Amino acid sequence: MSLQITIDLNDADLQFFIDAAKRAQAKAGNLTPKQITDAAGKLLVDSKNVRIPEFIASRLSKLDAMISMVNDAGWDLAEGDKKRVLSALTYFADPDDVIPDNVPVLGFLDDAIMIELCQRELQHEIDAYEEFVAHRVAEAKHRGVDVNTVKMQRVDWLEDRRAELQARMNTRRTESYVPTSFSQALFRVT
Repeated sequence: MSLQITIDLNDADLQFFIDAAKRAQAKAGNLTPKQITDAAGKLLVDSKNVRIPEFIASRLSKLDAMISMVNDAGWDLAEGDKKRVLSALTYFADPDDVIPDNVPVLGFLDDAIMIELCQRELQHEIDAYEEFVAHRVAEAKHRGVDVNTVKMQRVDWLEDRRAELQARMNTRRTESYVPTSFSQALFRVT
């Protein structure tokens, strides 16, 4: 038996998460991109040590994609796009998020909600990166090389695909952009 639960976030609820994200961004002001991604990655490690519901686990995979796209030299994310993703990751790097992660079952609920909000804002970046990773794996298999042991960044046969995917990501974002108080407040890059 499964149970479907729907959570509707009104403007005040969204503002609550915007404020939490802003506090995390302010606290992360002196952190390097590596420190931010390492701290956010700790959330993934910690989640593997406890039993969490599937609806949370499925969202954590998107967090992993956001961390990976920042650190993947082969993807070579443009600086502005990298800042957008790092801005989102600062919430997960904050040990003092809304619900402490060590609270059984509920500790990752706020993270799942924030991942959902970030995923909606960064959907084009995540989709393009996941396509890039799938393409890289398929090309490595096609060429008979191990994608994990061969440095494939800046390789000519990946460059065209990466550029194509990033251009499509930017076009999709521009075409579908509908400003909201959430996106304007949370992802303002300065």
